[in-house]
Amino acid sequence: MNKEIKTKSLKLVLVNPQIPPNTGNIARTCAATETDLHLVGPLGFDISDKALKRAGLDYWPYVDLHYYDSVEAFLKKNADQGRWIGFSKSASINYTHFKFQTNDWLMFGSEIYGLPEKIRTYCHTQVLIPMPCKHVRSLNLAAAAAVGLYEARRQIELLG
Repeated sequence: MNKEIKTKSLKLVLVNPQIPPNTGNIARTCAATETDLHLVGPLGFDISDKALKRAGLDYWPYVDLHYYDSVEAFLKKNADQGRWIGFSKSASINYTHFKFQTNDWLMFGSEIYGLPEKIRTYCHTQVLIPMPCKHVRSLNLAAAAAVGLYEARRQIELLG
């Protein structure tokens, strides 16, 4: 972790991510926004994976990265920290209609299985990013994380 990173508020959590370039791109977004990135294993790749490093480019020193071997390890350390906002295609609240707060943890699941039920039960609420085209099952994880993070930052006036 880079000691020069300022104290932040929002946290972004990826639970069981499977595709290295997605995680690398999300790490780059977290570096750009000075947002903590929490990775919850098992991961679908080695944390030192070449594709992960390439997607994050040379921004890894600016990512405040936290890694947990399992959902249980993550829960043990963070269960009482802030509000957990789960992003899920099965949610009924549009993410733009939800009022984000500075202590929110934005929770995203794997590209294959989404946010695990075990994590969803701990969420304060779940929100969705609407997709008008019914033929598209989901957004790319990196795109969804960026959309959610920037909307939360816009609402709490962290853009600028």
